[in-house]
Amino acid sequence: MREWNAATYHRVSAPQFDWGLAVLERLPLAGHELVVDVGCGTGRLTSLLLDRLPHGAAVAVDLSANMLHVARAEMPAGHRPRVHFVLASALALPVHERADAVFSTATFHWVLDHPALFRSLHDALRPGGVLVAQCGGAGNLARIHARADALMRQDDLAPFFSAWTEPWEFADAATTAARLADAGFAAIATNVEATPFIQPDADAYAVFVRNVICRPHLACLPDEPRRAAFIDALTRLAAQDDPPFELDYWRLNMSARRPLR
Repeated sequence: MREWNAATYHRVSAPQFDWGLAVLERLPLAGHELVVDVGCGTGRLTSLLLDRLPHGAAVAVDLSANMLHVARAEMPAGHRPRVHFVLASALALPVHERADAVFSTATFHWVLDHPALFRSLHDALRPGGVLVAQCGGAGNLARIHARADALMRQDDLAPFFSAWTEPWEFADAATTAARLADAGFAAIATNVEATPFIQPDADAYAVFVRNVICRPHLACLPDEPRRAAFIDALTRLAAQDDPPFELDYWRLNMSARRPLR
């Protein structure tokens, strides 16, 4: 589950990249800071982060070796001396009370224990350091997840999902604010916003769903014919939507600061 088809993700993750650009714009930087990019993926946003850190540095953390391999390969040569790639969990960051900022997009919803996650982020920051992040929020992808749930209950597939548990945490703004406060953060702001995305056609929808959304479902299936049939069924249903091939994304935005004392 921790591994991705990183080369395909790098190619198809335009929605996550575009949302991340807006998050990066909200990150206050003077240019000399140490920033931890939690869930750096293939490094597209890490590179832009380093553009804003001409005298600073980044620690790019991901739990997927495949993602980090692509991120290293794609990173511009001029940025490489100022970025340290680390294979690590967001629950055990390799920085303690040193980061000026923590930045993250499209990652935190893959961490089930948000209270522990926020304690980890808090402890990575120096006093006065800031957190600016975005992940999937309450209601995220409800339509396709409901359809996947129905498929998993079918008689021919149910045995493969007997141990299924949802691998994501889509929290609301109020719950997130309370968890951040409990972890020791101040100056907390949270909100959930609708960010629907429409794939151009059935092929693009199927590739995206297979490699981005339904990896956990496909990991439960024992062979490629069943995996292909699962994605085909979801794609046929999405073709009937109005508009067709829309993905009902909801993003949870958060910002906070570790107090000086």
